[in-house]
Amino acid sequence: MVEPWLRGTLTEVDALRRQVLHAFELAAEDVERWCAGLSDAEMNARPFGIAPVAFHLRHIARSLDRLLTYAEAGTLNGAQMDALASEMESGAFAEVVLSEVRAGLGEARRRVLMISKQSYDEPRGVGRAMLPSTVGGLLVHCAEHTQRHIGQAVTTAKVVRGSRAE
Repeated sequence: MVEPWLRGTLTEVDALRRQVLHAFELAAEDVERWCAGLSDAEMNARPFGIAPVAFHLRHIARSLDRLLTYAEAGTLNGAQMDALASEMESGAFAEVVLSEVRAGLGEARRRVLMISKQSYDEPRGVGRAMLPSTVGGLLVHCAEHTQRHIGQAVTTAKVVRGSRAE
């Protein structure tokens, strides 16, 4: 199957946001292909001590919410900080995690479409230290960060699937 960025879709959206949205589409497809169907135990498994699939999927959804809050010139609220603190918690239910990442990617898509291309060069502060970035920089980071964690989730899912008893 051809990856989303090569399908000729979303041509009505400017190039930067189009690529961010394509990264989200690819992540969603990878979630369905590699992570859907994992049991609760597999979703929480930590082969070789690495972070579980559940962490990566939660982190994708929750970090997109945080990054887009910064892009929108907002500040993080208590619920977002609590969500950040709970990303590594064990005992996740596979279907709950899958629902969260699906919803998070969908909401991120909606929010990215609301951002104006005229705002890309506007400065934005990130984190408590308000480190310097821009709206465009945050959008690019949304794409690259999502792909980094989906890659880790897929690799972990493959290891977990490969260790299933035959």
